[in-house]
Amino acid sequence: MIIEPKTRGFICITSHPKGCERSVLNQINYIKSKGKIDGPKKVLVIGASTGFGLASRITSAFGSNASTIGVFFEKPPLEGRTASSGWYNTAAFEKEAHKEGIYAKSINGDAFSDEIKEKTIELIKEDLGQIDLVVYSLASPVRTHPITGIRHKSTLKPIGNTYTNKTVDFHTGKVNTISIEPSTEDDIENTVAVMGGEDWKMWIDKLKKENLLASNFKTVAYSYIGPQLTEAVYRKGTIGKAKDHLENTAFTITDSLKDIGGKAYVSVNKALVTQSSSAIPVIPLYISLLYKVMKEKGLQEGCIEQIHRLYTERLFLENTPTDSEGRIRIDDWEMRADVQEKVSELWEQATTETLPTIGDLEGYKTEFFNLFGFNYDEVDYDIDADEMVNIPGLQ
Repeated sequence: MIIEPKTRGFICITSHPKGCERSVLNQINYIKSKGKIDGPKKVLVIGASTGFGLASRITSAFGSNASTIGVFFEKPPLEGRTASSGWYNTAAFEKEAHKEGIYAKSINGDAFSDEIKEKTIELIKEDLGQIDLVVYSLASPVRTHPITGIRHKSTLKPIGNTYTNKTVDFHTGKVNTISIEPSTEDDIENTVAVMGGEDWKMWIDKLKKENLLASNFKTVAYSYIGPQLTEAVYRKGTIGKAKDHLENTAFTITDSLKDIGGKAYVSVNKALVTQSSSAIPVIPLYISLLYKVMKEKGLQEGCIEQIHRLYTERLFLENTPTDSEGRIRIDDWEMRADVQEKVSELWEQATTETLPTIGDLEGYKTEFFNLFGFNYDEVDYDIDADEMVNIPGLQ
């Protein structure tokens, strides 16, 4: 079938298998170009099919020749209907890994559920014995709690006051003003239940109970802080409460791992175009200005560059450098004073008319469609593509 991008709001409801393969190959080639990494050897990635999770799986496998198990919740293809991009990403990753004799298997299902946790545990027991790294990179808007059965839904709201600021419709380029009503206590509790650290700790507790964690085991979850410009709707909003919980959970997990010399970290990463960030008001405008500034300064990174730097300059050093809150910071280039000062200056100037010049909205849109396998120069989108792609190591 001929596959074209079809958007609904901030998501694309189609994806291109050849384009997703191109995206994965580009990331693999980047990691290979950097040489071998003294990193993990047996890795579980929870949320492994897109963004930072996929980059972590690629960096582990092709940087340090690690065996990887990926867990994700993706839509498989049907005749005449494309799979989700994460499905095609994983298929491409496993194909390349198997070609090079690298172990890679995957589990598709709800990572919040006990069923998927147990299935993963059995696979680790059968194939890997023990693992030395767990990457926790889930980005789901909903979670059914495995104990209570309650379905929690996260929200993106400020706390205390209505928030009003600029945003951009990245499809049309129109800059306008948006107001978001403040959250309720229920909104905060539900967002923490979905995006906080409880499920991360449940995973680690279950794996440890089964003696599946190697000595000096590490686990890392991903977070974001961002600038003052976005803090009312992000770091000081409902999602910020969830990130606070996630970051505090790292200390709790570390305490539980002392007997095996284990350690849990939260890595604060830079702002990037993802399916999740596209949904957050204000963030697309901020990112389009940030990209312009970081590209001009030669500081721009995507997911794969960020995770390579995390592995080589932070996580696997003998003494992992952290901030005063115990967090790894690979948002350091984004948060540089000169970068943020320039972004703040451009923010004041940003209108529908000025944004094409002062921002990088085209770069934003290109990266958005890249997430779904579109807008790659190397791919001919006018020829038939086979949507029925299998994941070789799917369990």
